Amino acid sequence: MPSHIPHYGRVSRLLHWGMAALFGVQFITAIAHFAFPDTALEAAVWGTHKPLGALLMLLIVLRLVWAVVDRTRRPASVNLAASLGHLALYALMVAVPLVALLRQYGSGRAFAPFGILLMPGFEGEIEWMTAVGGIFHGLLGWVLLALIVGHVGMALLHRRMAGEDVLVRMLPRLGTHPDTGGR
Repeated sequence: MPSHIPHYGRVSRLLHWGMAALFGVQFITAIAHFAFPDTALEAAVWGTHKPLGALLMLLIVLRLVWAVVDRTRRPASVNLAASLGHLALYALMVAVPLVALLRQYGSGRAFAPFGILLMPGFEGEIEWMTAVGGIFHGLLGWVLLALIVGHVGMALLHRRMAGEDVLVRMLPRLGTHPDTGGR
């Protein structure tokens, strides 16, 4: 790998690490919900799952828009496997909350994360929506977690085994660098 490693810009790094932190919290809430049901831990964290999911959904949309806007400044992918891995991550980051919204709507319950009404409630339930959402939200969420673990693992593996420090491209830097125009 050349000595000059192209970096992602500030906005891309902020979105990446901000979402990484929020996904970390989301998976902690999910693990607490399933591993420690009806406990003080679950009660303390589970209530944040839907609002944080809504925030993540907004950030995913912003990240996708930014990826398109900033596409000419982004470092090239290492190989086809990395490109496909990122595509799978983005697909699941979109699919998991969409399936959750499908289930939420089908339940007939209102959805108002952070007190902002996004979906009004209604009488009854749309069973096929809650069934599809019930099956796929959790399943795809755990697949997303596995891909995230693989993503981190591959970044570390590239550094250690292949001598390609791809992780540095997403880490904060000191000073300004002409490769990103300060973006």
